[in-house]
Order: sequence, then C-alpha cells, then structure tokens
Amino acid sequence: MKLRRYHIWTIGCQMNEADSRHLAAQLERLGLEAVAEPVEADLVVLNTCVVRQQAENKIYGKLGSLRKMKQQRPHLVIALMGCLVGVKDNPALRAKYPYVDVFVPPSGVDRLVNHLLTHVPALSDRSAPDSYDLPALERHAVTAFVPAVLGCSHACAYCVIPLRRGAEQSRPAEEVLHEVSELVRQGVREVMLLGQIVDRYGLDRSDGPDLADLLNQVCAIPELLRVRFLTSHPNWMTDKLLDAVASEPKICPQLEVAAQSGNNEVLRRMRRGYTREKYLDLVARIRRRIPDAAIHTDIIVGFPGETEEQYRDSYRLLEEVEFDKVHIAKYSPRPGTTAAQETDDVSEEVKERRRKELDDFQKTIQERKNAALRGCLLEVLVESEQKGRWQGRTPQNKIVFFEGAESGPGRLEQVRIEWTGPFSMIGKMELP
Repeated sequence: MKLRRYHIWTIGCQMNEADSRHLAAQLERLGLEAVAEPVEADLVVLNTCVVRQQAENKIYGKLGSLRKMKQQRPHLVIALMGCLVGVKDNPALRAKYPYVDVFVPPSGVDRLVNHLLTHVPALSDRSAPDSYDLPALERHAVTAFVPAVLGCSHACAYCVIPLRRGAEQSRPAEEVLHEVSELVRQGVREVMLLGQIVDRYGLDRSDGPDLADLLNQVCAIPELLRVRFLTSHPNWMTDKLLDAVASEPKICPQLEVAAQSGNNEVLRRMRRGYTREKYLDLVARIRRRIPDAAIHTDIIVGFPGETEEQYRDSYRLLEEVEFDKVHIAKYSPRPGTTAAQETDDVSEEVKERRRKELDDFQKTIQERKNAALRGCLLEVLVESEQKGRWQGRTPQNKIVFFEGAESGPGRLEQVRIEWTGPFSMIGKMELP
C-alpha cells in the first residue's frame, strides 16, 4: 500500500487549526500531497471538536460518509483525531467505529505519524520528521496560530475541554520560540499564542517565564511584526500582562476576555470564579492601561436555570462594556461535566431568541464603533488579496479592505478609512 495523497478536515478552535497545520507539514515531509476532497485521498484525517453538540453531529455525519468510502476502497486509511477521541482510551468509541484505523488524541500529531511509519510498508524506512514547515496550502501565510498552553485545569461547569484535552501543560519557552522563529523564517509576520487559559502560561512550571515574559521574548524575534494571544480568563489577567501589552508595540491591543454571563448567580453555577463586578473592574483596568484596546468576549445563553432576568444581565453587560466583538453560543450539555447533571430547562426556542437578540444588539455596537473610525488613518497588516482588493487587519483585529498596486501580503500599510460596516471597513492606502 502506498500513501500519496492526504485530506484533513478540521472543525473547532484555533488549537485544532494549529494541530492540523503541523500534521499537514509532517505528512508532506513524508512525501504526501494535500487534496481538496476526501474521495481523492489515501489518508483522511478528521480533526474533531465536541465543545457543542452541533459540532459533534457534523463529525458523526462525516464518519458515516467515510464508512461507505472505506467499503469501496479498503486501502483508505482513516484517522480520527482531537477532542472526540480525548486523552483517555475509549473502547466504546473504537467499537462504534471499527473502520477507523487510528484514534489520535488532541495535539497528538506524533502518534499519527508514528502509526503511519509502523503500519505503512512504503514508509517503514522513514523516520518521524521534526520541523515546523508550513504545508503547501499555507506556504504564503502571513499569520499563524502557535500553541503555548495545552489542556486546561480550570473545570468550568459546562466545559468538556479538561476531560478531553487533559490537564494544563505549558510548552517550554524555547520550543515556542523555535516554532515562531521557523514560521517567521518562512514569511509569517503575525503569530497568535494559544491556550484554553493562555494567561496561565508558566504556572505549571517553576523554572520558566510567565506569559508576559514569553510575549516579550517572542517580540524580540526579528522580522516578526505582531503578536496576539487568546483566550484570557479574568482571574489570571494580571497587571504585569497588561503592562506588557501597553509597553510593547508588537503586542496587539486586542484582548479576548471571556465573560460567559453578566449575572452573578449564573457565573457562580458556571464555576467561573469571579463576579460581574470583578469583570467590570478588569475592563476598567484594561482601558486605563491600554486606552486603544479592543476587548472581545464570549457569552453563553440558556445555561441551566438561567431566568429571563439573569439573561438580561448579559444583555446589560454588552450595553455597559460595548465590546468590539462578542462570540455568542447557546448552551449545549456536555457529557461528564457538572452542568450536564442539571436539567437543560431552557428551551431551544428561548435559547435561539436570546442568542439572536444579543447578536443583533452587538451588531449595532460594532457598527457604531467602526463608524467612529471613518476618516482615521489605521495601520493594516496585509494578509491576502480578495476580489481585486487587499485584505488585512488592524492591531485591534478589525478587517480592512483597500486597493493599492504597491502593496502585498506581509506588508504594513497606512489606510485611510472611507466606509465602515459592523464587520469590516474599506479604505484607501496612503503612500509615504
């Protein structure tokens, strides 16, 4: 059997995207070529997410189609990777999908590569590659995700991540710096350091830097233009970290600080570990230290027992803070979590109404905040070309389109904003 072509299907968070990029690079160093459709591949990898039931249902649909494909092409190698597999052995999952050849835990790229080296005769004389090369389809990427903290040890009542990704583990600083340096060597100009609670970087290691130290070390890499990080938890966003963002020009003033709810009772039952008042105090500290900061957040609607008045507290939180972006999700029970033991008593209709209300309200906030930038000159890092215009982002992570024959991916440009909408802006490049 020869493996010539691979296909990776990825769903879920930025950590999964980073894992898929790393896996694709390893497969290409073994001589495989990426293809757009699974039917064209000799190896199909599903990199999975189970944070919401909706994502899990999509995975089951993909697995069903692959079963038929395997029956028609027995030589096809199928790998199931990510949070559906988890870090613990799952005999029930293996029994349910006997046609899957290998089950790979989150970030377990090496396990899949070693499986191929062991079970595919054509690869038996190879050794596991060790590099952070960009795969062919991302060869001209300007931005990249870089994991800094794997797993999570803060068990929120609704979250399955600690069960599926395991305990928190900070990557050694030298490993992170090496990966970033290799990406920059290949043309990447912006990196985002990732962690379920990225602010806790280094707390599990007694001999290394914390996140503020790591960010400053990453910023010292020549030719790297910007650095971002997510996701932050209010309990661990320290003044030292805020000062690092305020003082280092390469660290973008965009902070993802998950609130999840605006009501104290719901926050208590979510096991978030802070109150609405503490969250608002953090927002005030951020804006004092970093006046131009864009603050993003996450909100869950329909948590078990959430009353209409408790939901309105989340609405009022958006009104008071005026976030630059809000990720709104409907509560979905996750097996094994403490919240799953409670009755999911908020109907789907009510959850959807609350989600839409928040989404519509946040859209008006974004529209108003972006409108205030008309006529302003903003720095834009160009990422790609879209329909004859350059597309890039500001340090605050706002999407900007503009025309300019002299520009190109990886360049920083000054753009005068002429039109704004809630999700993007259009401007004109100003030549020096």
